[in-house]
Amino acid sequence: MLKLRLFSGAAAALLITACAGTPAPQASLDAAPATPALAVDVYDGDFVDIQQFTTPGGVSVWLVMEPSIPIVSVQMAWRGGSVADPDGLEGLGQAVVYGMNEGAGDLDSLAFQTAMEELNMSFGCSNGTEWTSCSATMLSENAPASMALVASALTAPRYDEGPFQRFLREQEVGLKTRETSAGYLVWRAQSQALYPDHPFAREVTPESLAALTPELARSHMRALMRKDGLLVTAVGNITPEDLAPLIDTAVAALPETSEIPAVAPVTLPDTAAADPVIVPLPQPQSLVRFIGPAMDRANPDYFPAYVLNYTFGGGGFESRLVKTLRVDKGLTYGVSSSIDPNPSFTVWSGGGQTKNESAGDFITGIRDEMQKFIDGGVTEAELSDAKAYLIGSYPLGFDSNAKIASNIMSVRQDDLGVDYFDRRNALIEAVTLEDVNRAAATYLAPGRYSFFVVGEPQGLTAE
Repeated sequence: MLKLRLFSGAAAALLITACAGTPAPQASLDAAPATPALAVDVYDGDFVDIQQFTTPGGVSVWLVMEPSIPIVSVQMAWRGGSVADPDGLEGLGQAVVYGMNEGAGDLDSLAFQTAMEELNMSFGCSNGTEWTSCSATMLSENAPASMALVASALTAPRYDEGPFQRFLREQEVGLKTRETSAGYLVWRAQSQALYPDHPFAREVTPESLAALTPELARSHMRALMRKDGLLVTAVGNITPEDLAPLIDTAVAALPETSEIPAVAPVTLPDTAAADPVIVPLPQPQSLVRFIGPAMDRANPDYFPAYVLNYTFGGGGFESRLVKTLRVDKGLTYGVSSSIDPNPSFTVWSGGGQTKNESAGDFITGIRDEMQKFIDGGVTEAELSDAKAYLIGSYPLGFDSNAKIASNIMSVRQDDLGVDYFDRRNALIEAVTLEDVNRAAATYLAPGRYSFFVVGEPQGLTAE
């Protein structure tokens, strides 16, 4: 249910300039100009109450007020991650976020870190594949000064030569260590085999690192972080009328818009190669990964498949993969599976590690378990256990302000609707045995899954 509330009155003005080294003191409330009325749509949910509003500056915010804890967590997200790196400049987005708390305005890196420590706050940014995000957590009493520090980072990030060179050195070390990382090598083999020409398959190289400069990072920051399309979520002891001017001040210097290229979805083949792709790596165990096409959240099969995955490989010791391959056969210490409903990369994947000499048996065991779901389906007891766990454990992801803000941001990024938290458990409860077994027959056919092995597996024929 949505309720409309109007907030009006005076708001504190944060007086901060692009080169300010220290946030200016809060202006007197009596002297501050009156802010426009703030229209707030209040969703009174059974799970969580969410206040939605647009700041006077045009920023869309979802806020969960939690007055019992004197902490505020704020998250900001922009569509456009590493896939927005220009060709030949792979790693530029990582350079952007690395430098966001390494100095701003008159504050160098040490002074910026000291200011955060004195305010008892944290601030940092990340560059994912498709999204760039920043998050800040602060004491509610320090929110104006803390958000002023965030504003300085978004207004005048320094990208000084010292921190930038440190970033490059760390990246260079990463380029060397990734060549002995089974996880990275299996990702590379997967991307080169299944979607080699897609932006998701691009890698940072020594050449692309050498081409990066602080000036390029500063310019690319303005391309990634802009007002258009900015999503904000917040949780804590703060009201909409207090939060709105803090957000507007923080993003005031960002450009209104920029050109971020759209990303076409990855399309995996419905029929995979029979033989696994093998990447040699001297180590006593082989890492095995399997991946096949799945569905996005709009597909009516999503929740049946989500419930099914708990029994297949997502439920730890309650999953059949673990019961069979670890407990019964002793082939691994751990094996799991998951569904990624991202519309750009809808996949069902999983894997685990096993001894080199048992890699063939491990892959055969995974395929056999897939086939058993197709032949015999899920039992009523398995379905009941899966739904009970998925519903009962859900609140554990909301035990801190930061986790709540992150979960709400995920809902916003996936465009699931403000009522998703209330609908989610009902959608799981509505899944029937027929639904689950239909999903198994449709999506768990072994021939749909490509297998990749990193190690020195014995008894396998490479593709």
